[in-house]
Amino acid sequence: MTEQKNRFQITPETKVGKMLNAYPHLEEVLIKMAPAFSKLKNPVLRKTVGKVANLHQVAQMGNISLGLLINTLRKEAGLEQLDGVQLDESVQSDRPEWLDLSRIVNRLDARTIIEQGGHPMGQVMNDINQLKDDEIYELTTPFVPAPLVDMAKGRGFVAWSFEKGPELVKTYFKRN
Repeated sequence: MTEQKNRFQITPETKVGKMLNAYPHLEEVLIKMAPAFSKLKNPVLRKTVGKVANLHQVAQMGNISLGLLINTLRKEAGLEQLDGVQLDESVQSDRPEWLDLSRIVNRLDARTIIEQGGHPMGQVMNDINQLKDDEIYELTTPFVPAPLVDMAKGRGFVAWSFEKGPELVKTYFKRN
């Protein structure tokens, strides 16, 4: 048991980059669980997203159970399973009352940026900072941009993501 405590631990708050540095073989496990994670092979995305995204956010991005993700990764890393890991949040919860599509004032389709190895975080944060109280911003990505959503929420915005199809997610932002 002491050996287990000294090893790098995998929890919902573990950053993806640090986990992959400690357990490089887990990259393939992530890709098997959700093909969207294949983008981690891109060194630029791995460097940027890997630093900010934790496993809770990765579960949201891949629309998979947090408990399943954590315990699969722990098993593959030779660690004991964690009991009580829940938070099986669905990407598609009920559409929020504040989302009025006629109030969208700016849109960004970031799929090409992401495919080319870029990250839209700076542009999106700049764009949403320009929003007036009743205005909405629409972001299109191939996965739920959980780290970006968390950052926006931390700065006083509300956000909601909706998976329209494979690799097609719409996320809406509004001032809270």
